[in-house]
Amino acid sequence: MIAEVLRRKLVEEFSPHHLDVINESEQHNVPKGAESHFKIVLVSDKFEGMRQLQRHRLVFDVIKVETSLIHAISLFTYTKGEWEAKGQAVSDSPRCRGGSGS
Repeated sequence: MIAEVLRRKLVEEFSPHHLDVINESEQHNVPKGAESHFKIVLVSDKFEGMRQLQRHRLVFDVIKVETSLIHAISLFTYTKGEWEAKGQAVSDSPRCRGGSGS
């Protein structure tokens, strides 16, 4: 499973304080059981002093093989202090509109 591989790689590389790897594929027009859309929330000390773009590049370097198998990733990266200040939560993802524009 892609989700488990993502989780394992991110834990090994980032030793996170918090990690969510959420398969949001069911919210999209994909076959049942698909692993095509993910939301990743990653809290790590490795992000100290980095801008969001640097953080995202670092994460994508770690999961580059898996990204070729995934249609979309929502990535939320925080330091421990930022995560605590944020209330340890991110907003829910919007439901897919199915590409119809409606």
